[in-house]
Amino acid sequence: MADGLEYAKDYGWVHIFASPLFWLLTKLHALVLNWGWAIVLLTLIVKAVFYPLTAASYRSMGKMKALAPRLERMKEQYGDDRMKFQQAVMEMYKSEKVNPLGGCLPMLIQIPVFIGLYWALLASVELRQAPWIMWINDLSRPDPFYVLPVLMALTMFAQTFLNPPPTDPMQAKMMKIMPIAFSAMFFFFPAGLVLYYFVNNILSITQQWYINNKIESEKKAALQS
Repeated sequence: MADGLEYAKDYGWVHIFASPLFWLLTKLHALVLNWGWAIVLLTLIVKAVFYPLTAASYRSMGKMKALAPRLERMKEQYGDDRMKFQQAVMEMYKSEKVNPLGGCLPMLIQIPVFIGLYWALLASVELRQAPWIMWINDLSRPDPFYVLPVLMALTMFAQTFLNPPPTDPMQAKMMKIMPIAFSAMFFFFPAGLVLYYFVNNILSITQQWYINNKIESEKKAALQS
């Protein structure tokens, strides 16, 4: 329509990430001629690009999950002496070569990209009245039957079983409740945005389950040898 009109889309401080992601989304749409499937393909590509980082993060969390039984025994052993408990935990992490922050740092690097993708999808007028499949006939509006938000809530809840459990019982309960509470927001988000997060969660669960099983197999092989 006019030079520079694309700047009417305000992506804020994540413009450097949102613009190329939306450009890629439009190219994928040109291939599949459906914005919903274009979002699915974009999710697969983003997940593939960040695979090494997420693999390192999930491997660290998998190792911590494997140490959870030892943590429980140490907690019983030291009782209310939190200072000795923390020292023993750090010694265990050091001997097992586990970095407690190893699961967080790779994820922090990805946050600006995920926020950029959030704004790219949220500000995309192209998704207005764009159908995907079956009852999803407008990706810019919430799912009319709330199927996608419910499925996403279930995937978030399932992920809590793959993560290392907190040593504090209250924190463990909060970790179970928070995904459900957090996913309530997605009931009001555009279906296209929820579709991205749902597919991303499915891929994350698959990758984390595979890495956890691999760590378990390596542990058994080490014990047998």
